[in-house]
Amino acid sequence: MTSGTPTAASAQAVTLEQPGLEDACEAIADGIEREALVTVFGRCTVDYEGRASSTIEAGDRHVMLKPDGAALVHTDEGQQPVNWQPPGCEHEVYCDRAKGSETDDDTDVDSDRDANADALVLESVRSTPEERLRVRFQRVLQVSTFSGTDENELTLSGTEEDLRQRILEEPALLEAGFTPLATERETSAGAVDIYGTDAANRTVVVELKRRRVGPDAVSQLRRYVDALERDLHADADVRGILVAPSVTGRADRLLVDHGLEFVSLEPTGE
Repeated sequence: MTSGTPTAASAQAVTLEQPGLEDACEAIADGIEREALVTVFGRCTVDYEGRASSTIEAGDRHVMLKPDGAALVHTDEGQQPVNWQPPGCEHEVYCDRAKGSETDDDTDVDSDRDANADALVLESVRSTPEERLRVRFQRVLQVSTFSGTDENELTLSGTEEDLRQRILEEPALLEAGFTPLATERETSAGAVDIYGTDAANRTVVVELKRRRVGPDAVSQLRRYVDALERDLHADADVRGILVAPSVTGRADRLLVDHGLEFVSLEPTGE
């Protein structure tokens, strides 16, 4: 594709590949003005000033500016941004012609496209508290702006709360005769997910986990059982049941060693 040539899947999306800094600046400014999602990929440095200060030297990075004021700087590794600003910030873009601006040896300094600008600068500024994220591009490989809406909220499924509700609505899923009495019952070792009694009126402590678990979950359940045995009368018989889709081999052995039980149950009925 010709450098600096825009492509558009619709009027809502525009992309420039290998644009000059002036062209990139204009496209980004237009995206910010339209309250679009703006992404920029290229060679840049990153500076932050606010509650602390930080600098990241020149590297190839992907920057995203969201219309709600959030800004994210990503490298080619990991899922977390190396720097970011929260929603509520003001975005600004400009071309810097200051002398002595940093360039890389592999930057095409002879390009006519960049003859009028040394760097493209993105700033994301937060007023309270005062914070400023400044990304300085020496070279831009791609700019894209997207206008769209997403009115749907995240719906979580398969959570421990789903698992709790399954058991509360149908206690027999745990075992016949189980009666839930409380959730998040406090003990000296922490809050028990579900507290109840079995068919023989023995106290039952239920620890819920939404995915396959190891020895740590067994140890946690053991602490709850020990705490309740201390809190209740001396001859109280307290059972501990770990509920999860599955457990590791080591966790299974620990359950037996500690006299605890396991019930395999998924967070949802699907």
